[in-house]
Amino acid sequence: MGRALIVSAGASSNEYISARLAELGYTRPTIIPSGAEARRRMLESDFELIVVNAPLPDEFGHELCSSAVEKTDAGVVLLAKAAAAEQLLAPMSEQGVLLLSKPFSNTLFLQAIHLAAASNHRLQLLRQENARMQEKIAQVRLVSHAKCCLVEREQMSEDAAHRYIEKRAMDTRRSRAEIAQEILDSYED
Repeated sequence: MGRALIVSAGASSNEYISARLAELGYTRPTIIPSGAEARRRMLESDFELIVVNAPLPDEFGHELCSSAVEKTDAGVVLLAKAAAAEQLLAPMSEQGVLLLSKPFSNTLFLQAIHLAAASNHRLQLLRQENARMQEKIAQVRLVSHAKCCLVEREQMSEDAAHRYIEKRAMDTRRSRAEIAQEILDSYED
């Protein structure tokens, strides 16, 4: 499993949360007592899961959860007393924070952790897919730019320029993007 961050000021709560996370494979969670220190750690390390046990000594904790959702890919769980949980449920849900009202059962806590880990995994897959798509778009733009250069400077038709790039890529066993970059480089000189 990945890395987990527990933000909690209570020693008994830290022990309970650590033990439950250990059951799920998070063997050495990082335990931080304050929101400010947690923000610093989130910038330094990549966490799969962040559990915030509100209230914290320097803030309530919901602001930290909002920041964690914004700046990390981690699944975020906020543990808050029932009165506060009622008020925070709608805004936290909109931001993608799982809110668990205290007291809660062991089963409910473990389910919330599973959901947070699943959301982290899904977000990572979406980011990977987005990166692949961005790369593909960049390659298409590069090839299109090379085709435009061939049309302008070599007076080829667009179809002829396309065939030229395709054929040269097949003949040299390289990608169309490499051939396109080579064409563009030759015209820059």
